[in-house]
Amino acid sequence: MSLSLIIKREFTAKVRNKSFIVMTFLSPLLLVAMAVLIGYLASLNGSEKVQVGIYDQAGVLKGDFKSTEKTEYVDLSAMSLVKAKEKASQDFEGLIYVPKVDSLSQLTSKVEYLSNDSPNLDFVAGIEDVVNNKLTKNNLKQLGFDYDKIEKAKTDSTIHLSKFSGEETFKEASIIKIVIGGLSGYLIMMFVIIYGNMVMRSVIEEKTNRIIEIIISSVKPFQLMMGKIIGTSLAGILQFLIWSIIGLGLFFVLSTFFNVQMGGAAAARPEVAQASQEAMQGIQIYISELWKLPLLTIFISFLVYFIGGYFLYSSLYAAIGAAVDSETDSQQFLLPIIMPLMLGVYVGFFSVISDPHGTVAVVFSMIPLTSPIVMLMRIPFGVPLWQIIVSVVLLFATFFFVVWFAAKIYRIGILMYGKKPTYKEIFKWLKY
Repeated sequence: MSLSLIIKREFTAKVRNKSFIVMTFLSPLLLVAMAVLIGYLASLNGSEKVQVGIYDQAGVLKGDFKSTEKTEYVDLSAMSLVKAKEKASQDFEGLIYVPKVDSLSQLTSKVEYLSNDSPNLDFVAGIEDVVNNKLTKNNLKQLGFDYDKIEKAKTDSTIHLSKFSGEETFKEASIIKIVIGGLSGYLIMMFVIIYGNMVMRSVIEEKTNRIIEIIISSVKPFQLMMGKIIGTSLAGILQFLIWSIIGLGLFFVLSTFFNVQMGGAAAARPEVAQASQEAMQGIQIYISELWKLPLLTIFISFLVYFIGGYFLYSSLYAAIGAAVDSETDSQQFLLPIIMPLMLGVYVGFFSVISDPHGTVAVVFSMIPLTSPIVMLMRIPFGVPLWQIIVSVVLLFATFFFVVWFAAKIYRIGILMYGKKPTYKEIFKWLKY
């Protein structure tokens, strides 16, 4: 039995599996349905208008709270405090209580917000801003400054960004780079975990059913392991392509022809929607910055790192599957595999985003176990070609080394039954 036949067998077995077929076509439908649901809930949340009562015994702040599209402030200062609390608890979202004070400076710690439920932190911050502005104005007035003149003297500056080559860039470019890099790295991690587990389950299933004893009589263990890895990867790529086509197609049809709002876009406020011209200009900036990115390099790098990272980790998953008799027994060996993947994601989001060319980001983009994630997050920010080449060479060199010792574990473990292996025993298998 040749390697090509094993690959064909594994690929066919995967794509004909009922659960594979169901999840291939059901997953994008669930994803789009979830996006529609989030958009619907966001639109409901965005359309709700709440009422907040104000009881201002000091008589200094009730005029500073201005009603908005989402919040209406109602002055309850004319009634007694007990009745105001009772009415607010029944009919309003909450009550802002401003006690009577001898001087405005005492309001720094005297203003209260009463509500039945825990308030929104942004709303509380808004109340604090109103109080702070009022007290700041009062302090400036006491010091002999004119607050209105100070406000008029304030100005907003814009820093123009450009490269030494003269090419102009925008702050929005960093956002695009973060999104593309983060999405690419996260996809790599998810693919490795999902399809690596598929390889491991396939090995455990054949080992448990004793089918492996028949197969191993006509093929070398190394060929069988590589056949499973490659066959599963091809099935995974096919599944991903189907997901992309169906998902993007549904997103386009629903948003274009049925005007269905998806995700957080449905929560756009009316005042934002009115500024359509500014919004279009913002979109054009994002699109122009997107085309300035090394898209071809990003795409090719994604494929290269996907192949290298998948083969590297799938070899370890296959070795674990050969060493154990059930998925339960495999849990003790999975943590050392998952930890580098999680480390790569954390380094990417907390180091690459803040300093893509820093020492930490560069080092982890070279380490083979984390480079498929970290390097993909760095590439949109611009990475020297020699660093990519070194990283890829190290990745595939490590892959061949891992395949070598994973094949040794696979060769011995595939015929071991009835005993839970330990790390010490697996280390001994490497010597055989």
